[in-house]
Order: sequence, then structure tokens, then C-alpha cells
Amino acid sequence: MAAWRPPFALTPAVLVLTAEISRLLGRLDGLQRPPPAPRLRREIQVRTVVATLAIEGERITEDRVTALLDGKRVAGPAHEIIAARNAIAAYRRAPSLRPGSTMDFRCAHELMMKELIPDAGSYRRGAVGIMDGSRVSHIAPPAKRVATLVADLLGFVSRDRQTPALVKSAVVHYEIEFIHPFSDGNGRMGRLWQHVILLAYDPAFAHVLPETVVRARQADYYAALAASDTAGEATIFVEYSLETVRDALRDFLSELRPRRASAADRIATARAHFGRREFSRGEYLALQQSVGPATASRDLASGVRDGILVRTGDKATARYRFT
Repeated sequence: MAAWRPPFALTPAVLVLTAEISRLLGRLDGLQRPPPAPRLRREIQVRTVVATLAIEGERITEDRVTALLDGKRVAGPAHEIIAARNAIAAYRRAPSLRPGSTMDFRCAHELMMKELIPDAGSYRRGAVGIMDGSRVSHIAPPAKRVATLVADLLGFVSRDRQTPALVKSAVVHYEIEFIHPFSDGNGRMGRLWQHVILLAYDPAFAHVLPETVVRARQADYYAALAASDTAGEATIFVEYSLETVRDALRDFLSELRPRRASAADRIATARAHFGRREFSRGEYLALQQSVGPATASRDLASGVRDGILVRTGDKATARYRFT
């Protein structure tokens, strides 16, 4: 008997998006750069937590999340602070979570929702209907089927060898929203578990998280979920989700791209290095190894012209000092 597979199609759009993401990951690998600086890693983590909570209506700010990361006391609504602290803990645990493990799935929910709901880490026991205004937009499967449906879904993650991992991550995200396995926190878990699958696929996803893109396109997020519900399969949401992954990768590559230093940047670096002591053009060149002698001469001449530098001597004997 063939293993269960969620309903979705590998459309041309899905295949094109998968190829684009793979190319972007290849470019990222090809940069052969060290891991992102701690400042950038921290900013990504903060923005991710703020975004995934904002999608759920929480209004915590980046400043507060940064303070929580520093272990500081933060003023504000208790529910908001607990939600942010939980999300930080859940995303920190993500690298050690197994994408196909129901136990890890429930443990992650407990981390994400502890002190927010009484049944954190346990599947729901009652029926759930999702409201859109006064209209019921989605009726989740009966509670008695939840454990089996989640086991089948995560089994698909572990056993399926034909579906690309990028596509699996989006399919699982949708199916978590469809099954609605918990009484609350299902949106957060769908986004977190997509991240867990992506992270197992490529370590770059430790720093490339689509949550901020989803937040910016929140109306499209809910529209894609609703359209897939109507269609009875995940394809529309998969296309939307892969677009957010692709665009998050593009944003990350843009942040990593080195900016060419200007003359003002080089002069500022020299000021920090030399302070008030005199230096020669040769010493300036040794500090600014990315430029040639002509550019160094132009930098120094502009510094003198602008009153930033004082020059003594001429040509080979010229010495410079910051004012």
C-alpha cells in the first residue's frame, strides 16, 4: 500500500519557483562568506519573532523583543511579553527539532504556547470552525482524527523521496492550518514547522526566514489559504509560500551584498585608525588595500581640500594628520 501523500500538484509555477530558490541558494553558497555578522543574525531573529506574532495580532515591537533577547525585564501587556518570549524559545530550538517527529511537533507547540493556553503541547479535544466575519470559512477535521492526520503528515515529510523539500515545507504549512491540530497557535506552528523543514534542507535558512515577507503580504496569505481550502488541495498556497521563500532569500542576499566604500568611508576608517598621529600615503594605502595609489592620492587631496586633513611636505615626503 502506497504511503499517504497530501493532495497538491507540481505545477509549472511550483517548479519554476523551486528552481529559482535553488539558484539563489547556490549564489549564497558561492559567496563563500563567513556566517552573517552577529548584528545581522540578531536583527533577523528579532524581525522574525515580531512578524510571526504580528500575523496573529500581537503588537510587540522590535525594541521589546531585542530587550527580551538580552534577558532584560520588559514592560507591556503580559500576554504579549509571554508570546514573544515563547516564540524566541521555539525558534531557538528549531535546529534540533526533527521535521518528521510528532513528539517534537507537540514539544514545539508547548514551547510556543505555554502560559498562553491551558493545553499547550496537547492536541485539541473539541470541534473547530474558522470564522471570516459572521461566516464559517473552514471546518477543521474532527478532534478524534487529529493525531492520525498529524502522524500521516509528518510521516510524509520523513518518507516521501519524490517531493522536493522546498515544496514539502509549504505543503506541510498548509496542512497544519487545514488540520488545525491545536486549540490555538496553529498559525505560529505552521510557520515554525515550515522553517524546521527548510532548516533541515539547507542551513542557510537559519538566517533566511519568510515570516517578514508573509507579514507584508498578510492579506495574500489568508487568501491563499482560503483558495486552497476551496480547491481541496494545497497547490495555490504552495505557490504563494514558495514566492515568500524566494523573496526572503533575495532580501537576505541583498543585505549580504557588500557596499562599495566611498572616499568618505575610507577617510573615516583612516581617522579611526591613525587618530591624531601623522601618516604617509603609503601607510594609507596599506590600510585601504582595496584601492590603488591614484585613488589614495585623490582621497587624501579631497580630505585636505575639505579641511579634514592637514598636509605637510610634498610628493614623496608628504605627511598627513587629521584636524
